[in-house]
Amino acid sequence: MTRSTTIPLIVFALLCIVLAIALYGRNPQEVPSALINQPVLDFSLEGIAERKKGQDPFTLADLKTGQVVIVNYWASWCGPCRVEHPLLMELAAKHGLTVHGVNYKDEPADANQFLESLGDPYKLVGRDTTGRTAIDWGVYGVPETFVVDGNGVIRFKHIGPLTEYDVKTTLLPAVKKAQDNLQF
Repeated sequence: MTRSTTIPLIVFALLCIVLAIALYGRNPQEVPSALINQPVLDFSLEGIAERKKGQDPFTLADLKTGQVVIVNYWASWCGPCRVEHPLLMELAAKHGLTVHGVNYKDEPADANQFLESLGDPYKLVGRDTTGRTAIDWGVYGVPETFVVDGNGVIRFKHIGPLTEYDVKTTLLPAVKKAQDNLQF
């Protein structure tokens, strides 16, 4: 091996070591959010026509009820949203949690069909047709799920489709922690 090939190999090996040290112990699925423990910005989203006649818009006031809620960003065109949907149904039915949905850049007819065919776990659903509210929430893509305390503060964020493991190990503990903190 000549000196001209040895130096680049050493530099490359050192870069690999630095990168490995920097990434050690980090979960690549976790994306830090600056919005955790921050209040949700004011919003007002119209509901999906035909879903629930007479539904008022979904607003910040619906998150400031004194109760911990789950907010799920979803779309009918999103394959992973279909995968996680049974877990959202279970959270609402079995665990008695209030789940609100934000339908992201979707056609109302498609969103209605999605809920009619898979079930409707949502107490309220707002339509984010432009994606502006998603930006305010720090949404990277759908699905994303948030735990919001009864004062309208984001306490937890899960990026990607929920799994049973995620629900048991991170989501439900985050709900419990937010509920416990409301008691004080």
